[in-house]
Amino acid sequence: MLAMPTRLRPAILAGAIAAIVISGACSASDADSSTGAPSPSKASPSTTASSRTTTSTLDAPDDEWTVSSATAEGFDQSALDAIAAAAEKAGSNCLLVTRHGRIVDERYWNGTDEHSDQEIFSATKSIASTLVGIAQDEGDLSIDDSAAEHIPEWKGTPSAEVTVRNLVSNDSGREWSLKSDYVSMFRSGDLTRYAVGLRQESPPGQTWAYNNAAIQTLSDVIENATGDNATEFAEQQLFSKIGMDDTTMNPDAAGNTLTFMGAHSTCRDLARFGHLFLRHGTWNGEQIVSREWVEDAIGRPSQDLNAAYGYLWWLNRRGTVLSPMIAATAQESAARRDSQMAPGAPEDMYWAIGKGNQIVSVDPGSDTVAVRLGPGNDPAGVEPFGAAAIARVVTEAVVEP
Repeated sequence: MLAMPTRLRPAILAGAIAAIVISGACSASDADSSTGAPSPSKASPSTTASSRTTTSTLDAPDDEWTVSSATAEGFDQSALDAIAAAAEKAGSNCLLVTRHGRIVDERYWNGTDEHSDQEIFSATKSIASTLVGIAQDEGDLSIDDSAAEHIPEWKGTPSAEVTVRNLVSNDSGREWSLKSDYVSMFRSGDLTRYAVGLRQESPPGQTWAYNNAAIQTLSDVIENATGDNATEFAEQQLFSKIGMDDTTMNPDAAGNTLTFMGAHSTCRDLARFGHLFLRHGTWNGEQIVSREWVEDAIGRPSQDLNAAYGYLWWLNRRGTVLSPMIAATAQESAARRDSQMAPGAPEDMYWAIGKGNQIVSVDPGSDTVAVRLGPGNDPAGVEPFGAAAIARVVTEAVVEP
C-alpha cells in the first residue's frame, strides 16, 4: 500500500481500481449520453451560441452567496424538483443551481452540507487547465512552449516536440494505456516521475487520448514555470481570489501536486469556479484568468480529433465525440458518427467532469451554473446523473430568458 495523506488515500485507491470499475472512468463517458437526450422545453434556449444572450447579471457572488427563488430567476420549480429527484436516486451528495450569480436551488443528501468537501476526480483537470492559463497570463510560460522547457527530462528526445497546448488538449502522443493510466501510475508512488518517464508513443497532434499521465506532467510544468507548486499557485492565484475557501489541490505520496485528479471541493465552491468562466475570467473587476484563455479553453475544440474537448474541459459541440476509454487517430476519429455530449442542449454548454459524474455544468446563454457531486462510482442499477442529465436544468427547467 502506498504511503500517502489519509485524506487522499480513498481517491488514489479509487483511481487504482478504475481499470476494473471501468464504467466510472475518470471523466465523461458513454454513460453520460446513456441518460438520453434532454426532453425539449417549450421555452428551451436556442442551441446556437450567436443567438443567445444573458440578462441582468451579477458580476460575482460576495463572500456569502445571494439566495434567490427559482421562480424569481426564471425557472420552473417543479422541473427542478424532478431533476433533483433523479440526482438523489443516482446517489448524489449535492446538486446546486445558480443563475445570474445567485443560488436558486440547492440540495444535499447523505449527511452532507454546504461545507462538505470531497474528491472531484477529473474535474480537477479543468482547474489545472486554468492554472496554466494564469501562468501564461503572468508571462511564466506560453502554451506554445515546448513542454521540455519545463520538463528537463524531455529535452533532446522525441517528447521535445510536445507543447503545453498538446498537454491541455490531450493530443500529446505520450504513451497511454488503461493499465498504465489506472494501475501502474498509481502503484509508482511518484506519479509525476512515472508520467514524465513514459515514452513518446506517436507525434503530437496525431492521436487523441484521455491521458491522465500526460496531464500529470503539468505538475512539473506549473512548478518549474512559476516557482510555486501547483497547490500553492492554485491557492494564491485562483481559490483565494474567488472565495473557493473549501477547495484544495492535493499531493501524491512523493509530494507532487496532482493535476489530473485529486482536488477536493464543495458544490458552492465549484459553482464559483463555473461562474468565473461565465464572466470570462473576471471576478469583481479583477481579471483572474484572461478572457482570451477562457475563450480558447471552452469556446471551440482544442484539436481536430475530438469535437467534445477543449483545454481539459468537455464541450457540447457537435461532431466526433471520443470516449476516454480508447485512443483514436485522425483516421479513427473521422470514422466516428456525428454525436454530441448532451443532444438537444445548447452547443456552447461545457463541463468539468470527473469520475462518478462529478460535474460543473456551465451554460452561457442562460447564465446558469449547475453542480453535482456524488460518490466515486455510480451506484449499480441506477441511471447515472451525467452531462445529459444535468443539462436538463437548462433544457427543461429554464422557462424565462
